[in-house]
Amino acid sequence: MTLTGPDDATRLEELMGASYKNSLVERMGIEITEASAERVVATMPVDGNTQPYGLLHGGASCVLAETIGSTGAALHAGPGRIAVGIEISATHHRSATSGRVTGVATRLHGGRTVATYDIEITDEQGRRVCTSRLTCMLRDA
Repeated sequence: MTLTGPDDATRLEELMGASYKNSLVERMGIEITEASAERVVATMPVDGNTQPYGLLHGGASCVLAETIGSTGAALHAGPGRIAVGIEISATHHRSATSGRVTGVATRLHGGRTVATYDIEITDEQGRRVCTSRLTCMLRDA
């Protein structure tokens, strides 16, 4: 599913059994542009998600990574099941001070009880800002 409008975002929320409204995802300005169990792509503004030095906050990168990895895991889990993050790691390679960053989550493992995703976050010039790995537990809702 590639998201092209608000109806697609609603369909994604229905598939996942969850809503991004009034959530951290909405407050951070994360916009999911592509979503499937194999790959999820989203963008996030740097502005408003910085630490005191004006650099993209490392925690904001982790929020983006967990959001898209968990989205993929929830889609993999299917209806009536949920995905809960149980481990995340992140390596911050370079800073971002403006514009938007893009995160791409790619499924590494999709089992019945666990799903793992590699997440690459890049700046507008395509330079890697952060590499993350997320493992989610899949369970009945």
